[in-house]
Formats: sequence, C-alpha cells, structure tokens
Amino acid sequence: MTLILLGAGSSTRFGTNVKKQWLVTGETPLWLHVAEHFERSAHFDQIIIVSSQNEINYMKNFASYTYVRGGESRQASLKNALAHVTSEYVLVSDIARCCVPTTMIQGILNAKSKASCIVPVLPVTDTLYLANQPLDREAVKIIQTPQLSVTKTLKKALETNKVFTDDSSAIASLGEKVFFVEGSHKAHKLTTLEDLQKLSCLEAPSNKTLTGFAIDIHPFEEGKAMVLCGVTIDVPYGFKAHSDGDVAIHALIDALLGAAGMGDIGELYPDTEETYAGADSKALLQDTVERIGSFGYTIGNVDLTIMAEAPKINPYKEEMRTTLSTLLGLRKNFINIKATTAEKLGFVGRKEGVTVHAVANLTYTNWKTL
Repeated sequence: MTLILLGAGSSTRFGTNVKKQWLVTGETPLWLHVAEHFERSAHFDQIIIVSSQNEINYMKNFASYTYVRGGESRQASLKNALAHVTSEYVLVSDIARCCVPTTMIQGILNAKSKASCIVPVLPVTDTLYLANQPLDREAVKIIQTPQLSVTKTLKKALETNKVFTDDSSAIASLGEKVFFVEGSHKAHKLTTLEDLQKLSCLEAPSNKTLTGFAIDIHPFEEGKAMVLCGVTIDVPYGFKAHSDGDVAIHALIDALLGAAGMGDIGELYPDTEETYAGADSKALLQDTVERIGSFGYTIGNVDLTIMAEAPKINPYKEEMRTTLSTLLGLRKNFINIKATTAEKLGFVGRKEGVTVHAVANLTYTNWKTL
C-alpha cells in the first residue's frame, strides 16, 4: 500500500504569508506532522509527498519520503503521484486534513476488500436546499479524505480530461463500487485561519530560537559601484562578484538560511545562472525573507560585523540599519551593525576587499496569535 499526501496548493484562502502546510506544531511542520501520524497508524510500503517544486528540496532535509512535483490542480497533482505508485492499493489524503484519527484510518483500511474505493463520510445534520428546492438530508453525505482505492482502477478513472473533486467520484464514473465508512468531525480540513480553532491535535509552536552564522568575502573591483547593506558607498571601486556584490547582504542571507536549515545563497541564487548576473542583492534578500516567512519562521534579530580597512563604514551605519529594517520588516533596534578593521593584516588590511560576519535568529511563527 502506498500513501499519497497532497500539499501543492498555494494556501491563498488561508490568509497569511505562512503556507498552511508549513505551520509548525511543536517543532514539526504540518506536512511532516501528518505524514508521521499516518506512519504511526498503519504500514505503508511508500509515502509520497506532493508539493510545489520550490518546497521539495527543503522538505528533503526533514524526512526521506518520495517527493513529487504538484500540478495545476488537485487532480493533476494526484496523477503525477500515481505515476510513481506500483502497489495494489493507494491511500490518498490532503495535508490540510491534519487531524485524522487513527481509528478512522484503520476503519478505512479494514474495509479495503469491500469496493474499488473506500470513503469516509459524515451525515448532514442541517437542512439543505438545491436552488429553491429542499433536499432529503438523509440521502446526502459529506465526503472526507483519506480515501483508499485500488491503484489500477484509480489510474484508469483519471485517464480523462473530466475534472473530479475527489477519488471516489472518479472511480464511480467507471461504474465501480464505492463503499462508505464512518468519518470523523475531528478530521476537519484546514482552509482558513478560523479552522485552526477546530483542530485540537495541533499544539502551539515551540518557542525555540534558531541561530544561523555566516561569513562572506569579496575583493574590490575598480570602476564598479559599491553597495553595502543596500546602501551606495561613495568610493571609485566596488566588489568583484556575479551580482552587485553586496557582501553584507550576502552574509545576512546565508545566516538567515542557516538558521532555517535551508542551505546557502549559492543553492538558491547560483552564480552560474545568467538570471543573477548583476542582481540587486536587496531583491535577493527580500525573496529570502518571503521564503522564510512562508515556511513558518519569524526573524528575531540580526547582527553584522563588517571587517574593512577601507572604505570607512561608520558614516553609513545608520542608513544601512534603516535600509535593512525595511527589507527585513524589523525595528531598527533588532538590527546591529558593527565595523572593525583588520589592524592592517591580511587582504583586508591591505585594502583588497571586505569580510562580513553575520548572525541571524529565527523563531517559529506562532499561528495562535495570527
């Protein structure tokens, strides 16, 4: 049996900059919390996580599952995942369905021989109308996930351009039998911030502080504008680099990525790509801040030490703090910039370049206060 967890959506209805699949419960992102819960509840030969491409490399740092790029729709994402499935049965669920009880999972699996698709359902307790006509609520059911399907049948059912909202409706379109089992109100789907109040299985994020440290070095280059901490420095030389060479922002980006466990600047913005030739480092920092925020982190403070014999840094420090304050979304008191020399030692002492050390602290975004 294979488990497929779908989480390639953009969370546009969630209403925050944090993608809901990256909300942290304890110290665990939501998508991993769901996967580990299913692992504890049943045995699977393979677990497939479907996500957007720009999240997959980061997800691989957390667990050794099979990761598949999502499509433009739920159905397209599911088809991408099914291409990797060879087991007889496949259990499909949404990462947003994050509090599925173990008893519900086991009830679905225990019924696997009863039909081509096993579906958890809830009864409707409110009066229903379709247009101006009341419906018999006893004949209506609320469909939930996870849903268990015979793999070859589900693959066949999706060999069409017709759009289905779930696996059971696709399989039913073939005339195959669908069997209903009892669902659970605890398996509420996370769609908006208000839904968090209905998900009792999620604990508040840990208050742990995550720290990243980085160093960057750039030599000087004559005839190039110098930019440091996003501020133009009035000297006739700049930094030799693929981008604009802002060595301070590069160190800061690395420190932020280090705190989040997201690799380094060369992985996100490689200097082998023409896209980043002459790139504005302020834009790279803004992109980094947005990524970190979407993955469930909040920046606490940053501290930079600029080691330079030349140019003189002190006249620009206040403007640098103001610029970084805007880029990071932090008050200026949470941004510290120190300047020192190399006492005329080494390449810095010979006025051949600049070294910057950076420290950044992150905490998990507390979704209980959003």
